[in-house]
Amino acid sequence: MNFQLSEEHLMIQSAARDFARNECLPGVIERDELQRFPKEQIMKLAELGFMGMMVDPQYGGSGMDTVSYVLAMEEISKIDASVSVCMSVNNSLVCWGLEAYGNEEQKQKYLTPLAQGTKDGDLYIGAFLLSEPEAGSDATSQRTTAEDKGDHYLLNGTKNWITNGSSASVYLVMAQTDEGKGSKGINAFIVEKNWPGVTVSAKENKLGIRGSDTHTIMFTDVVVPKENRIGEDGFGFKFAMKTLAGGRIGIASQALGIASGAFELAVKYSKERKAFGKEIMHHQAIQFKLADMATKVEAARLLCLKAAWEKDQGKDYTLSSSMAKVFSSETAMWTAIEAVQVHGGYGFVKEYHVERLMRDAKITQIYEGTSEVQRIVIGRAILQ
Repeated sequence: MNFQLSEEHLMIQSAARDFARNECLPGVIERDELQRFPKEQIMKLAELGFMGMMVDPQYGGSGMDTVSYVLAMEEISKIDASVSVCMSVNNSLVCWGLEAYGNEEQKQKYLTPLAQGTKDGDLYIGAFLLSEPEAGSDATSQRTTAEDKGDHYLLNGTKNWITNGSSASVYLVMAQTDEGKGSKGINAFIVEKNWPGVTVSAKENKLGIRGSDTHTIMFTDVVVPKENRIGEDGFGFKFAMKTLAGGRIGIASQALGIASGAFELAVKYSKERKAFGKEIMHHQAIQFKLADMATKVEAARLLCLKAAWEKDQGKDYTLSSSMAKVFSSETAMWTAIEAVQVHGGYGFVKEYHVERLMRDAKITQIYEGTSEVQRIVIGRAILQ
């Protein structure tokens, strides 16, 4: 058992840390307030090879392992979770799903530019469309339909809470083809945003990750070629679940980054702020908070790295990814709240950053499988 990061891992971690501090930190408060999509930052991430980190180089990716991905996600999430969630969706859900289950033609046409993050000099990223107004945690209740018309499908329905909703060029859409088959009648399709019948609604006005563009996407008689179905007929639900298992590692590492970012800010402030004649770091009440933060953050980090390692080793990482996701997200929420408390009144002020981290933390307990769903997954796994 080796807890030491390799030189390559340390280089990737350092590059991500420098990027976050130099490219994400300037303007992060303004982007949050104005709900401005961080296109410039995402384009620069693409230049670093961070939008297709785990994709094989033959398809435009960087060929890195999942541990590298976790390290990069943590560093970027410390500063701007809106940037990191865009990166996570493109890496974990879109690129990974296409590389794992797409055919060669789909990989050449879509995966290669998605892994590079750009096409013809402009942003080219993807989105994952599973959630619906009546299908959140119960993902089997798909109401979006894809009617088989022989050489194509006719797509109709509504998807909501879609990260990268307006910025993505490509959507991976889950839709019901045969309702009588239940979850086995669901298929996954590659849909281009600019196709006729695709409508993007207004951006959601969110509590946190406000720079990320979250939209409802509507489909009205969208013609989807047969060759854009992923996998065999009826594979869509399995595709979604298998892809989300890896996605949870991304969100777990995002939550880890939010937690470690809040912790670092709390430590820094405790060394600067004086109360009762000495820096507050010397007060036991603050030391206890920092000690608990440090312990929880380290535990979350180890869970994330273990899940990543299992994925890289080709092991079943369903249980470890759910454990990492539920613990890291709850650690993020708790640590961010405590960081605000350590800052006192200043914690309520935007320029000290911790209030944003607190708002950003909450969504990690909800998207890509709520904490309740993770406990169901864990419970079932340990009782098998």
